[in-house]
Parts: sequence; structure tokens; C-alpha cells
Amino acid sequence: MQPRAQQALRRERFEFGKNWQRFLDVVDERHIRGADQSLKRMLGVETLAGQRFLDIGSGSGLFSLAARQLGAVVHSFDFDPDSVACTMELKRRYFPNEPDWTIDEGSVLDVAYLHSLGAFDVVYAWGVLHHTGQLWQSLQNALLPVRPGGSLFVAIYNDRGAESRRWRAIKRLYGRLPRSLRPLLAVTAILPYELKAGLRSVFMLRPGEYVRSWTQYDDRRGMSHWRDIIDWVGGYPYEVATPEQVIAFCGGRGFVLRTLKRTGGLGCNEFVFAHDGPQAES
Repeated sequence: MQPRAQQALRRERFEFGKNWQRFLDVVDERHIRGADQSLKRMLGVETLAGQRFLDIGSGSGLFSLAARQLGAVVHSFDFDPDSVACTMELKRRYFPNEPDWTIDEGSVLDVAYLHSLGAFDVVYAWGVLHHTGQLWQSLQNALLPVRPGGSLFVAIYNDRGAESRRWRAIKRLYGRLPRSLRPLLAVTAILPYELKAGLRSVFMLRPGEYVRSWTQYDDRRGMSHWRDIIDWVGGYPYEVATPEQVIAFCGGRGFVLRTLKRTGGLGCNEFVFAHDGPQAES
């Protein structure tokens, strides 16, 4: 990427860490339990004891915390200093002075840094790689630390064609607006989707489903609905891929799809790949 393009991207990049700092004000055992269940469900395990877990783009640090509680030796890193601070804060609250959980500021685009970390049993990059501005390079790099026999758990925004292109424009606009106007754009942009979901539940005589989608949102992955909305509307850079593209990309590099959870909409498709070949090369 050219220097001028890099400077423009830095100006427009969403401040993910500041969003997660606000999430830490409300995080509790329910959020942690949701994250714990998400990892166990997708990885098909009850414990991560004795395994090395790499959290690429740790964000709030919630899933690093969940992995450590499941017994893993965890290394977390994020490009955003505020996200690093969030992860460190969760460690301070729940695992102070814990040698089996280390935290760095780093980039998935830094191949030398990734090689310095060694190999991991589980590499986790949920909703991260599509925000780097270099989706396919970052996915290639995320394969590097997965040891033979290990797993890659990745989530990438679904490609919805024209709808995805429209959201890319909205997200870019969000970063260019004055801070005071950004919540208004978030509400305005997401309202049609919420109204559609609410009306559908009413017409199908199941209004309780829509209410539960808000009141029980924390139980799905342990995240906050409003903080996720802000993350979604403001989340730029923004790239997308079809499940078939991701499966073909990883499959051509010695990774076999083990689990796929399709979104069917604009959100993230979730993949767990098993590394059946030799160590991936950069």
C-alpha cells in the first residue's frame, strides 16, 4: 500500500479499542459465559487445557479471557493500543500476574512478528481480518502460526454484493463525520434492519423472538448489542468474502474445513479449519 493511501486509511479507520473500552464498563459473568460457550461450541471441546491459544486482534480481550479460563496458555495481540489496554484490563481483573497469558501490541500483517510467536494449537481471529485493509494477506498470515494438527477459528464478513458495497460507503462516511453525529448515523443506518426484524416477528405471531434477540444477545458470544452495532456501522476498513472463497483459499494451503456457521446475511460467516498439512509458509 502506498504511503498516501496508508495515511488516508489511518484517518478513516474506526477506533475499535475506544468502543471496547465502553464495553468493559458493563462486562460481567454472563458475557464471559457466552464467550466461553461460543469457543467450546465451535471448536467442539470442553477444555483447552495444555493448548496454546493465539488471539489475533483481541479487541476487548473477552475471548482471550474465555480461552484462559478453559485452561489454554494464551497470547493476545492487537494493532489498536486501546484494544491492547482493554485486554490488559480484563487480565488485571481476572488473572493478575498470570504468566500463562501474555499481551502485545502487534499486527497480523507483520510476518516477522508472527514467526516470533511460534506455533499454536488454536489461532483465533473473529471479525478482525476484514478490518485490516488487506483481507487476503492477513488471512494468509493468520495461517502461519497454526501448528500441524491445530485449528484456525476465523470469522469474516459475508459478501452480499451491492448491499455490502452500500455498507462500505456508510462505514467510510461514519469515520469522516464529527463524533457528535456518529451515533445518529448508527441509529439511522441500523433502524430499517431492526424494524424489519421486529415487524417480521409480529406478523409471524412471535414477537417474543425479537425481544429475546435484544435481551438475550449477551448470551450468544458474550458481546453487547449496542457496542456491536457501533462496531458494525463504524467498522472501517471493511472487506467481505463468500464462504466458498474462504474455503478455497484455506483449502489450497493445507487447511480442511471442519465447521462452518453461515450467517445468511451481512454478518460474519464462522469457520473452523483443521491444519492437516506441513507448517504454512509466508
